[in-house]
This record gives sequence, structure tokens and C-alpha cells, in this order.
Amino acid sequence: MGVLGPKRVIFRWLAVLVTALAAAGVWLPSAMAERHPTRSAPARAAAETGTISDIRIEGIQRIEPETVRSYLLLQQGDQWNTERVDRSLKALFATGLFADVKLTRSGSTLVVKLVENPIINRIAFEGNSKLSDKDLNGEIQLRPRVVYTRTRVQNDVRRILELYRRHGRFAATVEPKVIQLTENRVDLVFEITEGASTGVRSINFVGNRQFGDGTLRGAIETKESRWYRFLSTSDTYDPDRLTYDRELLRKFYLSEGYADFRVVSAVAELTPDRDGFVVTFTIEEGERYRFGKVDVDIKLKDLPRENVIPLLTVQPGDWYNSEAVEHSIAVLTDALGNRGYAFVEVKPDITRNREEHTLDLVLNVAEGPQVYVDRIDINGNLRTLDKVIRREFRLVEGDAFNTNKMQRSKDRVKNLGFFKKVETTSSPGSAPDRTLITVEVEEQSTGELSLGLGFSTSDGPLADISIRERNFLGRGQDLRIGTVVSLRSQQVDLSFTEPYFLDKNIAAGFDLFEVKTSPTSDEITNVQSNASLFIQLQAGTHITSAVGQVLLYDRRDNRLDPTDGYYASIGNDFAGAGFGVQYIRNKANAGYYYSVAPEWVLSFTGEVGDIFGWGGQQVLLQDRFFVGGDNLRGFAPAGIGPRDTTSGDGLGGNKYYVGSVSLAVPLGLPKELGISGRVFTDFGSLWGNDQKNLILTPAQLASTGGVVPVILDSPAIRASAGVGVAWKSPVGPIRLDLAMPIKKEGFDKTQFFHVSFGTRF
Repeated sequence: MGVLGPKRVIFRWLAVLVTALAAAGVWLPSAMAERHPTRSAPARAAAETGTISDIRIEGIQRIEPETVRSYLLLQQGDQWNTERVDRSLKALFATGLFADVKLTRSGSTLVVKLVENPIINRIAFEGNSKLSDKDLNGEIQLRPRVVYTRTRVQNDVRRILELYRRHGRFAATVEPKVIQLTENRVDLVFEITEGASTGVRSINFVGNRQFGDGTLRGAIETKESRWYRFLSTSDTYDPDRLTYDRELLRKFYLSEGYADFRVVSAVAELTPDRDGFVVTFTIEEGERYRFGKVDVDIKLKDLPRENVIPLLTVQPGDWYNSEAVEHSIAVLTDALGNRGYAFVEVKPDITRNREEHTLDLVLNVAEGPQVYVDRIDINGNLRTLDKVIRREFRLVEGDAFNTNKMQRSKDRVKNLGFFKKVETTSSPGSAPDRTLITVEVEEQSTGELSLGLGFSTSDGPLADISIRERNFLGRGQDLRIGTVVSLRSQQVDLSFTEPYFLDKNIAAGFDLFEVKTSPTSDEITNVQSNASLFIQLQAGTHITSAVGQVLLYDRRDNRLDPTDGYYASIGNDFAGAGFGVQYIRNKANAGYYYSVAPEWVLSFTGEVGDIFGWGGQQVLLQDRFFVGGDNLRGFAPAGIGPRDTTSGDGLGGNKYYVGSVSLAVPLGLPKELGISGRVFTDFGSLWGNDQKNLILTPAQLASTGGVVPVILDSPAIRASAGVGVAWKSPVGPIRLDLAMPIKKEGFDKTQFFHVSFGTRF
């Protein structure tokens, strides 16, 4: 037997000690057990034995002990179980109430040591200017008096970053900061660096052969970042808008006859410097189709097919257009409904002939299920009255239910402009043949504050300010107060319009206004001594009390930039009802627009007018018509019509007509620039003046030095031709026109260059 060294003696005594402690039922740390694998099994077995005599909870301040005990899987009197200890520890961590949890055994007592998470006292945001605190608070889930955890904070950081991305700021960063307070409370501060708006650097198309990139960029909502888009958000990246762009591309190609078109992918890649996106659409155009056979398969009694065919708006040989098919279905449904067929279903059946590149269209017309409108419920309109919405519906309670009419009703409610969202749904009603229509709306602001700035060669610099409420008191009424000031006129007006006068589809209203104007180069007030005698004779203040009406029939596809359709209107004003100047004024105008080819629009517009005094009163200078400048390019403002030979001042006329023939032409520039060209010819005439036969008094004749002034007047036609450029700038439309008179009178005044500029915001 050899002599044991000092280290071996120590290890041997430790082994004896461990064995003795294990036999006594004392729990050993797992780390110590692992150091002695040959003896760990008895130790673990000993650790699993014994009964828990007590549970001691340490470290809690706010949380009740019973709350902690409810998450433990071991209770007083239970046998000790290491697995349940581990599960209890995980359960306590999962509550999110504690920053640290430790479970130990002291003899037969289970000791639970806890470190509580702090409570959030206040949440603040620093560095945000593009998004308000209200917007950010609405996005995060943490709130004051809620338990603080790192996981929740990181989740809210991700939510804030996602909100900034939705607003086109992908370079934004968020750094959470914690300020320790007394009583285990903290202030949470999100330090935000918003970064620059992440725009769309370029938009590319792959697979397009028939249409250029510029044409397709004009068909989608997303635009490339340009300096002139500083008032727009269409050039910031938005994934939802990109999804919408896929649908816009599909509609564009389907309207051009490409029935097999599909968007393979739409990918947005962030540039390495994170300051912009490159958007790439990969598309397959497919072949272009024409309509082949167009027919109707009708299954209605007493209505032969021959009577229905003329109702269709698509013809064989036309290029296929999905919108035209939908329009034919709508027209057919309405026409049959007006003939007493209330329950009609029209379903299109399209057959492709890929060899001949034609699509055969058969509209199947059959009697649908007989369902009536039981009730129409409207929800979400906190301010707008129910009747404002109901009167736009093409369906009322008791009517035969019609899907097409319900869609038209939804569109009409949307077009009011009072609501952010309009949704209509139908559900079973009180009986099998009854349906309940539910309308869900979300209101939006209808008040407007408009500030306008502009300049034209006829009026000079101008400005206008107006306050408008389009849904006054929730009744759908339009109330506006505004003023317009320019070098040649000042106007203040109050207007009110009731769109459904006496609950009928008739708009009625009134305008109260005061206008001070000078249609010539001299003011009517403070008239200069060298002004025309005919102007001097009408110096002073004149009161006008007038009532009028305008009837308008408008079928243009767009009122601001029409490419198809027509309009016609007639207006009458009667002045002198009780007091003031006395006249009757009549005006009529009309226009027709026709798209010769994409971006080539031919238009014909014209207007005529006539004014005459009644009760023996002459028409005054400020009430006459003036032609030139805006309404007859190539001639100066008030450049044609009756004119004083002595002073050269235009005096206006009682009768006029003007017309224009214009052709909008593309300039080959990217459509997104909003620049277009046109060639035009204008024509018109102005004649008739009540002062032509004026007999001067001796005093008036003396003021002219004995020279009798003469008014030159001719009803002869004037005409001009020219070219122009229009730019839809971010601050409003700008028009530049160059026109040369080709027929004029010797006393007319011409103007070669004409510019107009205006904006509203």
C-alpha cells in the first residue's frame, strides 16, 4: 500500500462527504454532480426525494405571493420534482412580469427568488417631425402603467419602423432609451431618426414590346422621383400601391385587346445607399385580340334576340376591351330592367380563337332569382344624415334586387366625396325572397381652405381665398365664401347649393357677390382724363340685383382633361328685379371631344351670348361681353369689338360668339412630365353697343375739344391659328400659346404671345 499524496487525500475526503450528504437527503447542485459522474446517479436520486415543507417567495414588491404561487407546478406537501421545477421557472418567465427568476432548495423549502420588471411611467418620442406623437402612439402596444419588457419594446420598435416604411422612409432608425425612476418605474423614450423620404429612383419594365416604358409608367400610380413632385407622394415607395399598380397594368392591357396579359412579377429593390428603390415589372403581353362573333343568348319570354342585339355597345371587329364588355352588361341590364325584366342576370361567355386572334362573346341573359329589397341599413355615418346617402341609391325598400344597380348606388355614394370608404353587402332578409342591404361608410373631412395664385395676360396677377364646406350640417349642402383679387377685378361672393331641392334631383342655390371690374386699360372709378368719353360717362357705382340659372348636360369622361364625350349648357340672368341695373343676359356653350388615337384628342368648343337692357335702360360697360385673350387667342384682351376711335379703348359688345378647334398632340416626352402640345384655330366676333348712337350734350362735346368720338363696330368674323404647350405642374396648370391672326379688322388689337398660370391648394 503506497502513501497517498495531499491532492488524492482531499479528493477522497470530498467523495466521502458527498456520499454522506446524499444519504442525508441534502440536494446537490447539478454542476457538482456532473463532476462526479460515477457518483451522480445516487445524488440525483436523493435530490428527487423528499417533501416540500414550505415555499418562500423573495424579491416581490407589487405582485401578490398568491399570483406567483399560481404559476408554480409544485405546492407545499408535494414531492420534490426537478422537471416540475424547470417547468415552473419557464412559466414564471413567460408571464413577462419578471426580469429574473431563480428556484432553489433550502432543506425542504422551495425558495423562489424574483426580480420584477419595472412599470412604465411615461412614453415619449424624440426626433419625429414627419409623423406625430398621436400617429406613433396609435401604432405601438406599450402604454403607461404597463409592465416593461425588452421583448415588448423590440416589438414596438419594429412597428414604428414599419409605420415609417409605409410612409416611404426606409432609412428611419429607432433607438429605445430607458430612464430609471424610483419605486421600480421607468420612462421609455424612443429616439427616432426619420431620415429622408425613400423615393422610387426608377421604374423598369421587362417583356413589353407593344408599349414603351413611358406609356406604361403613365398607366400606373407609382411615379419616379422628380423635383417637380415635391407636393406629391406618388414617388415614394409603397408596397400596397405596387399591388394596385399590377391591377392597373392588367386593366390597361385588357382595354387595349391583350386578353392573355399577365404580370409575372413586381419587384422593388432598395439601393445599396438606401436612398431609393428600383421597381421592375416583368410582364407577358401575349397576343392582341379583336371581337369575333358578338351574340346574345336570351332566355326571357316574349323578348326575341333581335330586339336585344342593338343594345350592345361592342361590335365584331373591334379591339377587345374588358371595360366595354362590362359597359355592355350594365347597359343591357338597365335596358331590360326598364322594360319590366327586374330579375335579369347577364353573364359573359368568352371563347378564344388563338389562331385568328379573336374572342367570341356571348352574353347569356336569363331570369334570375326573384329577390326583393327588404331593408337598407346604413352604418358609420356619425355626421351625415341617412337621407343624404339613401337618395343616391338606385334601390329602395321593396324594389327588385339588382346587383348592377347596387354597384351603381355604391359608386354614387363614393362620388359624393364625403366618405373614405364605402362598402355594401347583402344578406338574407326576413323571408326567402327578401335581402337585407348593409352600407358601411367611414366619414372624412369635407371642409376646404383654398388659396389660389395665378397670372394671365388678360387679368395679370391674381389671388383667391375661399372657405368651403361640401357637407354643410351633414345635409350634403355646399356652402362657400371666397374672394378673388386681380389687377383688373375684385370679387367677394357667398354661394350656397342644395343638391336635392324639394327632395328632387334638381340642384338649387344662390350666389351673393360684389364685383368691381375694369375690362379695359382704365378704371371705371378714378377714370383718367385721356380715357374714352364713353367710359367717363359711365363712371360711378352701379348696383346689380340678378337671378339666373344654368342647365348643364355633361357626358365628358373628365371635366378637367377630357378625352371623350360632350357637354352643352345654357344660362340666363335677369337683372333689375326691384332695384339696380336692368338687363337680360343669355349664354350657351357646347363642346365635343374625340380621341383620334392615344394622346391625340380632337376637340370642338364654342359659345354664344346676348345681352340687352329692358325698361328703357342701356347695357352698361361692366355688363357687356369682351372677347380676346383667353377666349380668342391671337388678339389682346378686349382686342376685338366696338372701339372708340379717339382713345382706342375697347367698349365691349352686346352680342358675341367664339369657337375653337384644337388637336392635342403628344410631344414624345415621358407622360409623367405632364407636358402636352396642341395646334388650334380660334374664331369669333363681338358687336353691338348701346352707346353708338349717343347724342352728346354741349358740355360733353366741349370736353372733347369739339371732336365727336366715333365707335367702330363690325360683326365680321375674326380668326387666328397657333400652337401651344400645356404643363400640369405641381403648382397648377401652365399654358403657353403662340397665335397669329389670319382674319381681323383694322381697329382690332392683336397679341402674339399668351400665357396663363394658376393653382389651387
